[in-house]
Amino acid sequence: MTQRLHLVFGGELVTPSENVFKNVDDLHIVGIFPNYAAAYDAWKTEAQRTVDNAHMRYFIAHLHRLRDEKNAAAATEELG
Repeated sequence: MTQRLHLVFGGELVTPSENVFKNVDDLHIVGIFPNYAAAYDAWKTEAQRTVDNAHMRYFIAHLHRLRDEKNAAAATEELG
């Protein structure tokens, strides 16, 4: 069975119109989840908790897409 891990994280943006974090050191890592549904639930909880701050934004990163065994190795993997 293929594992499809998802990372939920967020932080304060410089401006709500761009996805540039104000301070990367202050990112809130919510967690890594085993499927999209669980990640979505965590994302929704955090997004609703911070709804009054227009600069706060949460994202779901599809970790399983970072390493696709069917594709050739990325240049950085070939360095090691």
